[in-house]
Parts: sequence; structure tokens; C-alpha cells
Amino acid sequence: MSHTDFIHSLTAIVKAASVLSGESASPYLTDWRGRYTGNALAVVMPSDTGQVAEVVKLCVANSVAVVPQGGNTSLCGGSVPLPKGAQIVLNLSRMNRIRDFDGINYSMTVEAGCKLIDVREEAEKNNRLFPLGLTATQKYCEIGGNLSTNAGGINVLRYGNARDLVLGLEVVLPDGRIWDGLRSLRKDNSGYDLKHLFIGAEGTLGIITAAVLKLFPRPKSVANACVAIGDVEIAVRLLAHVRTYCGDRLSSFEIMSRSCLELVYRHIPDAEEPFDKQSEYYLLIQVADLLPDQLDELLRRAINDFEQGTLVYSVTSDAVAAEKWWKLRKNISEAQKREGISIKHDISVPVSRVAEFISRADTLLHKTFPGIRIVAFGHMGDGNIHYNVSMMEPLQNQAFIAQHEGSVNKLVYAVVQELNGSISAEHGLGQLKRDAIRDYKDPLELELMRNIKKSFDPLGLMNPGKVI
Repeated sequence: MSHTDFIHSLTAIVKAASVLSGESASPYLTDWRGRYTGNALAVVMPSDTGQVAEVVKLCVANSVAVVPQGGNTSLCGGSVPLPKGAQIVLNLSRMNRIRDFDGINYSMTVEAGCKLIDVREEAEKNNRLFPLGLTATQKYCEIGGNLSTNAGGINVLRYGNARDLVLGLEVVLPDGRIWDGLRSLRKDNSGYDLKHLFIGAEGTLGIITAAVLKLFPRPKSVANACVAIGDVEIAVRLLAHVRTYCGDRLSSFEIMSRSCLELVYRHIPDAEEPFDKQSEYYLLIQVADLLPDQLDELLRRAINDFEQGTLVYSVTSDAVAAEKWWKLRKNISEAQKREGISIKHDISVPVSRVAEFISRADTLLHKTFPGIRIVAFGHMGDGNIHYNVSMMEPLQNQAFIAQHEGSVNKLVYAVVQELNGSISAEHGLGQLKRDAIRDYKDPLELELMRNIKKSFDPLGLMNPGKVI
């Protein structure tokens, strides 16, 4: 089939207005960071699962690869096409309907194009909670992408990753067949749990078109604390202490380095220092309960009881006051984006070894590359640290990244490996870490992954060049 005939066939499925090419397609061909740009025969925007299936069948018949895309907020280039090859971008943003809300079953069925923020608001409107919380991209990212990357966020400590928040899926397979696994059961021990193959697969095994999500009771009381510390080891001990003191009421435990705040103050209006005296690191702690309670007092007692009450901190149950602190955390990625590209790492280590990771990686990098800036922040509560490296001066930074990115990665990943960690905690592999993972994943694991890929997608047409 000629290119013209192929485009005509696409428009017959989804209508002409939903097939983009040329200048109108360009925003969908570059990733959120502006690092990866590819080419596509077209950007196709189906409105329902049936259209997705027909588009996939057409692509298979013509050996055209399919790149699934949601809000295109991937930080690893997973949702944009490669520079070469016959491929389309299949953008699911038009599939944004909430199909069902079951408050008694504590579940809701949503299409892949639903924005995360809309899903959370729908749950809250019905006095329920969908706890997936992504500080930087919540307004833009979509559920299909969240599940395809097994997104994490600030509430993993209490509620788990995206994988833990799903009851069922609907998936268009690489041959165009539709698997209807939209079950809202808490228990179903009737064979392999197939949904977990697609969650975290980054669209390489099929296209998630809808999901049944778990809901939770909405907290009635919330308290937040901001704590200044000079050493990450203090954070490790404080986390264990607060968990013992507050139990499952502990929802979030985030860490930010001083360099993070300096970027936020430079690029984000109205960001405020939390304390008069500056510190090397800051913690944001949140506790929540289903019952009306004075959680600010509980949290205050927990911090006061830690090592003779030596910490500088503030506690509030006022949401407006707490939001000033969370504004700092939520805008780190945006401030970094405005500052320019950095060498990003999304690593995880056992929680007990976070301080050791930061100390060892900092020492190695500063010794090897004098003058670098390290921006470290993230989800202390689950051992996931975003560890980003750059030079402050833009031209120097461009040269530094071009010359030393590989060396920086090897140094950081070597420490991660020695601490039994992972080089990808929540962002996925995409294009960014597709090759690197071979050096840090067990060969047998990689073999099993390739076998699964070959079984589901023997033609290699699902999001090629990503993950493996």
C-alpha cells in the first residue's frame, strides 16, 4: 500500500480531523524534556477501543510500527517515535471517558486518555481517593501512560505504585485483537494475572485502552511537616521513627537538597524559604487519617521525640500553609526544565541505604568532575531518588553532557548496583536506558523479557526501540 493509500485508510477509520501530519503533528514527535525527536507517517487520534484495534490491524498489514502515546510526559523518551522507520504515533488523549464509578466496590473504570488530575478529582467528588500523586506532571499525564510506566509518585509509601492500584485492564494486542480484562475483582486466582504484563511494559506488548482502578476512603484529617536537616542519614533514621510512631497514617516522606530549592527560587514566582536559616536538605512529611483527628499534634510529638528534639521543623494542618512547602517540591522538575538539560537518574535503593548512596555518589562525582551541580530529591519513603547532574553555565553544561554523560551514568549506576538498587525506579526505560539496562539486569531476566516480547509481538511493531 502506498503512503497516500495508507493515510486514506487511516482517515477512513478515525476521520480526517484525527489524522495529523506535517506541522500539526510536530508537538507529538518531541518528548517533554525536549531531548528526543522522531518522525512518523502520521499522528492518529482514535476515539474508542474499536478504532484503536482497526488502526493496529492496518499497521500490521502494512508493517508499520505503532508508538502509543498519552500525555507525552515521559522523561525517558518512551512515548515518541524513533528518528527512522515506518511508524505512527497512536495518541489516546481523545479516549477520556469515565465509563463507570462504583463507590461501594471502591473502583472506577476509566479510559486511557483520562488525565490523572481528572481521575483524582472525580474520586474526590464522590468522597473517594485515587492516591496516585505525581507532583510535576499531574495536570498533563494520562492514566494509560501512568500504567504503562508503572508510575510511582509521592504516595507509594502508603498505597504502592500504579501496579498496586489496578484491578483490571482492557488492552489492544499487537495483532489488533482486544483483550477485555476489565474485572473489578479483589480476588481472581484463575491463572496468570495477565494485566501485570502490560503494566510497566511501556506499550511494547500492547496498548492499554482502559482500566479498572482501585479507590480508597478519602482522609478526613491531614497534617504536614517541613523539616530542615544537614545530613541525609538523619532522614533515614527519622523516617523509621515516624513510621513507628504514626503507622499507616504516614503517607509521604519526601526529600529535597538545597540545590533544588535554589533552582525553584530562580525560576518559580512566589516560592518562599521555609525557614530563616538555610539547610543542606529539607523533608516534607505528610500523615493522613480516615477519622477526624489532631494529626498535627501527633506529627509534632513524633518529631519532638526524635533524638532529643534537635530538629528545626514546622507542622501544620492548614492546607494553604502546607501548599507553600509542597510548591517547592512540585516545581523542582519544572525549574530544572527551564534551567536546561541535565543528566537525569531515577534510581532506587533500599530505604536504609539512601544516605549511603547520596554520600558515595556525591563524593565520586565531585572528585571526578569538579564544579558540577547535583540536584537530588525524591521519594525518601520508598528509596527512590531523582539524582540529576549538570554544570551551572549553559554552554559549559552542553559540552559537559555531550562529553561525559556516559561516564557520569557509569559512576552513579555502579554505586546503585553495589547497593542492590535499580537504575529505573519509576520513570521506565524508554529510549534513554534501553541499552544501559543490559549491564545492570540479570541476563536470565533479559532473556525472559525478550521471550515475552517475541511471544506477544513477533513482528516487533509495538513501540520499537524502547525498553529492550
